[in-house]
Order: sequence, then structure tokens, then C-alpha cells
Amino acid sequence: MIQLENVSKFYGEEPNRVTALSRVSMEITRGEYLSIMGPSGSGKSTLFNMVGGLDLCSEGRVVIGGVSLDGLTEGQLAFFRGRHIGYIFQAFNLIASMTARENVALPALLAGKDDAEANEMARSRLEQVGLGHRMDHRPDELSGGQQQRVAIARALVNTPTIVLADEPTANLDLNTGAEVIALLQELCRALGVTVVTATHDHKMLKASDRILWIKDGRIERIERAEDMNIDAGGMEG
Repeated sequence: MIQLENVSKFYGEEPNRVTALSRVSMEITRGEYLSIMGPSGSGKSTLFNMVGGLDLCSEGRVVIGGVSLDGLTEGQLAFFRGRHIGYIFQAFNLIASMTARENVALPALLAGKDDAEANEMARSRLEQVGLGHRMDHRPDELSGGQQQRVAIARALVNTPTIVLADEPTANLDLNTGAEVIALLQELCRALGVTVVTATHDHKMLKASDRILWIKDGRIERIERAEDMNIDAGGMEG
């Protein structure tokens, strides 16, 4: 599904060039749940953005579903992201003036659906995340957990092949975060969606198939979650 081939990312020019990623190669399989871990400045966010086509590599290439992202124009890349990638953000990023249904329908409208079809798609996804009764409420009328459920519905409305989740539980309490993770895992498993998340949350790690550790712009190690002892307070390899 996703291939990174000798991906490097540089910022600036020599002699002051900064290397954010250095010759990273890996594959992420269809339907996999991958968590990316690393300290600030490790290259975690850069790698996450490369996988989602939010940034392009300086060297190497990223291939998603057989499509090389570095070969696309900016317009083609935007078109590809809109139809194949869903995004879930730490701060929810819902439009305050829109209802839950309107927020979820927006990506479908941008993908070319008419109003009736987009609203029906939004209704269906909101019911799947347990918010069928709150679809006409604005974000300020919803709890943090409910807002993140709307964000999940929005990410899945176009039935993407990949969902990118950037610290999706950081603004939620322990119990609500666990509920959101379980919901995301359940829906993505049912839809066959590949999930890539950047996180520090050990609850997210428990839901993962594999955990990628990055340090100084390089992959330090990749471990299967089933081989680790993980709980909400810590972990042991």
C-alpha cells in the first residue's frame, strides 16, 4: 500500500542545511495500523507528513497504491489526497460555524458529490460513530470526545484507503481517548483502511499492529505491538 524508498528531507541550503529525514525505507501494508513514535525533533512529524502527501521528499520517493507522489503536480496531489487520504487532527479542526453533518459532508462535496449525496454520506458516517442524534449540532455544542468522533466521521466520509491521525487523543481524557481509539480501530478494520498515527499515547500503541521508532531522522527500530508489554502508564520491550 505505502512504500518509502530512500526518503530524505532537507531544509535550507549548504552549509546550513538541516536533515529532517535520512534515507528512510519501509513498507506499510493495506489495512495495517502503524504508530510512529519519537521525541521532538526526531523526524516523526516529517515522516508522518511524507506518508500523507502533506510534504514532498527532497530525495527518494513515496509510492501509495502504485502512485509515486513526487511525480504529481500540486493540483494532482491535492486531488489524490482528497480521494484517498483522510486526516484526523489533535485539535479536531472542525469549522465552528458548521454543524456536525456539514463538517463531515465537506470533503465529499470537495470530491465532487452533490449536496444530497454528500449529506447522506455524512449522515451514515455520523451514525457509525454514534452521533446520529447530534448531527445538526455545531462543534461548540459537543464535548471533546464527540468532536473527535465527528473528525473521525469526516476522515472516513470518502472511504479513503489511508487515515492519518496526528495525536488524535492528546486533547481527550483517559477514558474518552480509549473510546475514540477503539472506535477508530473498529471502523478502519471494518473498512480495510490503513491507519498511520503520530503519537505519544500508549493507548494508541496498544491498538497498533506495528510501532515505528524514529530518532535523528532515521528509523531506529520497528516492533510488533504483540511482542511488547504495553499499558497506559508505560511499556517494556
